Amino acid sequence: MAANTINVGFEEKLWQAADKLRSNMDAAEYKHVVLGLIFLKYVSDSFSEKYEELKADGYGDEEDRDEYLADNIFWVPKEARWDNIKAHATNADIGEVIDAAMEAIEKENDSLKGVLTKNYSRQELDKTRLGELVTLFTNIEVGSTAAQEKDVLGRVYEYFLSRFASAEGKLGGEFYTPSCVVRTLVEMIEPFSGQIFDPACGSGGMFCQSARFVSEHQGNVRDISIFGQESNPTTWKLAKMNLAIRGLEANLGKHNADSFHDDQHKTLKANYILANPPFNVSDWGGERLKDDVRWKYGVPPAGNANFAWLQHMLHHLNPVGGVAGTVLANGSLSSNTSNEGEIRKNMINGDVVECIVSLPGQLFYTTGIPVSLWILRKGKSEKARGKILFIDARELGHMVDRRVRELSEEDIQKIAGTYQNWRQGKEYEDILGFCKEATLEKVAEEDYILTPGRYVGIAAQEEDGEPFEEKMSRLTHELGELFDESIKLQDEIKKNLAAIGFEI
Repeated sequence: MAANTINVGFEEKLWQAADKLRSNMDAAEYKHVVLGLIFLKYVSDSFSEKYEELKADGYGDEEDRDEYLADNIFWVPKEARWDNIKAHATNADIGEVIDAAMEAIEKENDSLKGVLTKNYSRQELDKTRLGELVTLFTNIEVGSTAAQEKDVLGRVYEYFLSRFASAEGKLGGEFYTPSCVVRTLVEMIEPFSGQIFDPACGSGGMFCQSARFVSEHQGNVRDISIFGQESNPTTWKLAKMNLAIRGLEANLGKHNADSFHDDQHKTLKANYILANPPFNVSDWGGERLKDDVRWKYGVPPAGNANFAWLQHMLHHLNPVGGVAGTVLANGSLSSNTSNEGEIRKNMINGDVVECIVSLPGQLFYTTGIPVSLWILRKGKSEKARGKILFIDARELGHMVDRRVRELSEEDIQKIAGTYQNWRQGKEYEDILGFCKEATLEKVAEEDYILTPGRYVGIAAQEEDGEPFEEKMSRLTHELGELFDESIKLQDEIKKNLAAIGFEI
């Protein structure tokens, strides 16, 4: 199957096959086994393509390490190449072989030191199933080049991340933001070139989607510079692997670190910021940072980090047109406790809030808390200056299963297109129940509350032509009939239970 024809059906089949091999391992543990193997295959296949190219060329030395590093390709020692891995797939030592391969790759590539999973030889990991997993990834059918395979493996890696997030539930949210939410943010802020920063980068999904946006709009991925930070050490490693599998260079700091207390990019003033920071964090250590230079709009409360995240992002924005898109819990739109209302007021009067989007519920695997998108900008366009656009998108999206909703591409374009048309002064008009431009004076009249529903109003309901009294009479009669039917069914069930000796 060529890379340009791969679809979710392919990825789903691969997931189902891999999941059958999980045995008694929980998703959090199995995640690293699977993703590590996908990464190992990617680096090996990228190396092999360059190897064959050098071999056919006749001028370069296919075993010259510098030939690979010059093309941003990881150097893979012989013992770590996939041919050697698959040759041991049915052997009892497959775990040791994979661990040795991971060790060898880390030793030869400084940027991967301490990143790769190296516990495949542990006793509790079934080696027969591990070998079957190796065979499964060996047999991925792709196009004729490793470049095509890189796209396939990148998509498989992303798909598996989402499935593991779903399987892990609440814990999965630490490393994964639903792709439809990421795509919405990316389409809104349009990161074509410059520095992109995510201070709570998880597994790096914001960066991957930004690179995809640039490519889809005929841009050059080399025109973007990626900066990120992540406090969870395991998730930080996932991000390094996720970016590497797409050939994206990134500065994720020297190590995993807390953005508030160990800022790895203190002097950065980014053109774009994309983030989904953890919601409503109460133990972020704010009491130790009361005099911090980042709190331009007010000291955030020690009991909730929401406005600390917003101000951290504003601090790192380029003062000339820098734009940030972030996800936050809806409470941040209206809370007046512990100085939050005053901070929000100062940000609004400072004219750095450009757009607020209410999202539908159930988009996240991890929380049912209603969330919104904040678009913050330094140096608004003339059209947007002194105003805020409110979008109520709560009615958009469709359920993909019993728990999770997803925004379609049409939904994403409706949100992003509305915002872009408004910001650029093109063919925008307020739509009752969906979008509304409000002046800062109007927002002040609403006590600086940013809930979109306050501004957009309620969409007019379609009239069905039936007079109200007749409709109520009909519905009441139908409801009475349903109640009667319910009573009959209850009596029938009681009779059936009594017939077999059970009384209610």
